[in-house]
Amino acid sequence: MTMVAVMTLTMAGAQTVTPQACEQSIVTPKDNGRYLWLPIQESAPEGKVQVIVSGTLQMEQNVRMAREQVDYYVALDLHPYQGKGALKVCVQNVPTGSVCFKKLVQNDDADFVLIDEKFRPLYHHTPKRGWMNDPNGMIYKDGTWNLYYQYNPYGSMWGNMHWGHSTSTDLIHWKDEGVALAPDAWGTMFSGSCVLEKGTVVAMYTASRPTPFGGDVQAQCIAFSNDGGKTFTKYEGNPVLTAEDKDFRDPRPFWNEDIKAWNLILAAGQEMRIYSSKDLKAWKYESSFGKEYGNHGGVWECPDLFKLRITNYKLPGTAHSKFGIQNSELNEKWVLICNINPGGPFGGSATQYFVGQFDGHKFTCESMPKVTKWMDYGKDHYATVSFYNAPNNRRTVLAWMSNWQYANQVPTKQFRSANSIARDLGLFQHGEETYVSVVPSEEMLALRGKKVKNPTEACEIIVDTKNLTEIVLSNAKGEQVTMTYDGTKQKFTMDRTKSGDVSFSEAFPCVTEAPTYGTIKQLRLFIDRCSIEAFDADGKMAMTNLVFPSEPYNSIKVKGGKVTIYEIKVKK
Repeated sequence: MTMVAVMTLTMAGAQTVTPQACEQSIVTPKDNGRYLWLPIQESAPEGKVQVIVSGTLQMEQNVRMAREQVDYYVALDLHPYQGKGALKVCVQNVPTGSVCFKKLVQNDDADFVLIDEKFRPLYHHTPKRGWMNDPNGMIYKDGTWNLYYQYNPYGSMWGNMHWGHSTSTDLIHWKDEGVALAPDAWGTMFSGSCVLEKGTVVAMYTASRPTPFGGDVQAQCIAFSNDGGKTFTKYEGNPVLTAEDKDFRDPRPFWNEDIKAWNLILAAGQEMRIYSSKDLKAWKYESSFGKEYGNHGGVWECPDLFKLRITNYKLPGTAHSKFGIQNSELNEKWVLICNINPGGPFGGSATQYFVGQFDGHKFTCESMPKVTKWMDYGKDHYATVSFYNAPNNRRTVLAWMSNWQYANQVPTKQFRSANSIARDLGLFQHGEETYVSVVPSEEMLALRGKKVKNPTEACEIIVDTKNLTEIVLSNAKGEQVTMTYDGTKQKFTMDRTKSGDVSFSEAFPCVTEAPTYGTIKQLRLFIDRCSIEAFDADGKMAMTNLVFPSEPYNSIKVKGGKVTIYEIKVKK
């Protein structure tokens, strides 16, 4: 038997909510009872939670309401609906005897039953509760870094896509700003970007809704914020761009000073489409890029397009002569980021990129079509996009630190997923090719604490390498991660097959390998509870991998190198 539960709230402060078996549920919350806490069981099938005000449906989400046990709680924020009429909360498609109806609680405590999980990173951004994937709308304004992200407030598995919002003044310590964009009649809030237009923050995002015949309809919409990106008003003329393609999403607008107009790049199946506009509302199709170029093992997603300067610039050879570009211009090139799933170098999702020229109308890749370049050679680096308007002409990026092969199964509970540390991009040349350099952003240096002898759960490890260097991180349980640099073969590897819990997915235990494009003199390793990020100090190699040890790695052995370990100063 299933039921629609009645939840009548009549007490102030924290209180258990008692259901009654009848046709509808009625919530009469006190003004100080902002949150209705929903008990979640991840193994349960999805039910529906609906908010109705004066007979009008205001919100409907799929929620795995607890049936036999409570794994954790998520919040239904009642504040947007209070004082606007008779308020009802309906729980549908959940059996009458389910434990959730005995465990519903209402109060004003935003930290109610917040679990202290051992795999929550100490200096990487994570959502307080719920699921997170792609970074969205990243923008720097008035000294504040704004990070939006794909977010499910009602569980820590993918679904119910909103835009979550966090802010930081140092790219390390993040403040939870709640939900920035919520689903509407056009659909759920998929990925997108933010720009500045005369002081107004403009978000451009994909709205996705299912059709009666299967599949989704995806359209591009915009919203405006006049308070620095905290709250948005959606444009009445939405959507501003539509197509018949099944996968048509992830818009990235940017002002192109070269043509004195806005450009837009977005993903459509296995290509990127480029548009132009004068007002961010009316868009003109310019061209497409992607056919036969790079990796096509999966759907192309989350594009970005920007100009970078080459740090080791040299006079162009025959590889550049076909462009007919003056030598003085060739120390700057355009980079097109293309995230792909699946198709990564070790399975699942990853970030590829292309280097070339862009005239505001067409992107021309300088490499041969079959050349594939990866920004990071780990398993857990996806949806990489950059901050708009970053200071000092920096091109600063974040990635989603997971992989679609197992993102829903990793052994965390009340939250899932973290972002990579912030990274700054540049360009370097090796042989006849130009590559993107990746270095930890300068803000990471401020985290360095005192030197210590042994690794901790949050530390930076510096290894001065020789031609052959082996690094083994381990703990008393025999769990270990082995990293090897081979200067002769110009490659770096990381083996996490014995790193700890690898049982949740057959795709998780693996050895990842990266080319080094020359000699590595120094490695920088960032350790944070459930992740290892490895960088060539000069930026020619990056590798990001999750790990889930039963206890922190507290021992390190290095053959063929000198090691220095710094504590990382974090606010717990």
